[in-house]
Amino acid sequence: MGHLEGKNIAVTGAGNGIGRAIAIACAAEGANVVVADYGVSIDGSDPSSEVADGVVDEIKAAGGEAVAVAGDVSVMEVGQSVVDAALDFWGSIDGVVCVAGIVRERMLFNMSEDEFDEVVRVHLKGHFTLYKAASAVMRKQETGGSLIGFTSGAFVASTAQANYSAAKGGIVSLTRSAAFSLRKYGINANCIAPAAMTRMSENVPFEIEAGSPEAIAPLAIYLLSDSARHVTAQIYTCTGRRIAVWNQPAEVRHMWAEDGETFTVDEIATKLPVAIGEEEMPMFADLDRRMNEMAAAKDSGAGGAGS
Repeated sequence: MGHLEGKNIAVTGAGNGIGRAIAIACAAEGANVVVADYGVSIDGSDPSSEVADGVVDEIKAAGGEAVAVAGDVSVMEVGQSVVDAALDFWGSIDGVVCVAGIVRERMLFNMSEDEFDEVVRVHLKGHFTLYKAASAVMRKQETGGSLIGFTSGAFVASTAQANYSAAKGGIVSLTRSAAFSLRKYGINANCIAPAAMTRMSENVPFEIEAGSPEAIAPLAIYLLSDSARHVTAQIYTCTGRRIAVWNQPAEVRHMWAEDGETFTVDEIATKLPVAIGEEEMPMFADLDRRMNEMAAAKDSGAGGAGS
C-alpha cells in the first residue's frame, strides 16, 4: 500500500471496467484521483456523468480523495479540464491513464466513415488531448510525470475492427513519440495492452486469455510509481496472471542495389525473396485457430438443437 502516496492521477474511462478498477486502486495506493468518464455505452452513445460520480463516491467512502470530470475526451477543452481539475484541487498532475474507448465492429469493406472516425477519435485523439495537456504541465515540474496509454494486441491486426486496430496502433506510436521527446523532462510514457473481461470483450466469439479488470490495475500502479521512473517506451501485455513485453520495431534484413543504382522491378522480384524474404505474421495462425473454434461452436450448437 502507498505506492502512489501524495500523487495526483487522472484516469479516463474511469466509470467502468479497467478504468474504474485503476481509479479505485490508485486511490487505495494513496493517490488523489480525477475520475474522467462521460458514461457512454459501448458504442459511444447515451452520455451521462453518473458513472464518474459513482466511482468518486466509492473512493471517498473508502477514505480517499477524488473528483469527477464528465466530457468527451476527444475534445481538446475536455482533456485540458481533466488536467486542470488535478491542478485546481491538488496543485499538480503526476500521471494520466487513458483507458476511454468505444468499439464499432464491422468488416473493412462494410465500415462507414462515421464508424471509422468515431473509434479513432475517441481512442487516439482521446489520448492526444490528455498527453498534450498533462505533458505541458509535467515538463515544468521537478518531479516530471507518467503517461500510460491503453492499446491492445489488436494493434497488430484485426479481422472485424480495422478502426479499433488503427487507433490502437496509433496509440502505440503516439506513446513512443511521447517517451522519445519527453524523457529529458522526466516524463515516462508506456502502453498497456490488457486482456480482461469487460464490456468490450464479453461478446468475443472465441476463447481469449483474460483476467478481471482489477487484475490489470497493479501494472498501471507500478508504471505510475517512482519505482518505474526509468521505464519508458514499453508495451506490456497484461492478463493479471501473465505480463509480457513487446518487441521494439526494427529493420531485420536489407539488400543493396548494385553500383549504387536504384532497383529495377525484375531485380527486386529476383533478389528480394532470397536476400530479405518475409516476416511471419503469427496472427494468421491465431486467426485460423479462432475460426476453427467458432465453427466448432456453431456445429455443436446446431447438433444440440436437433437432439
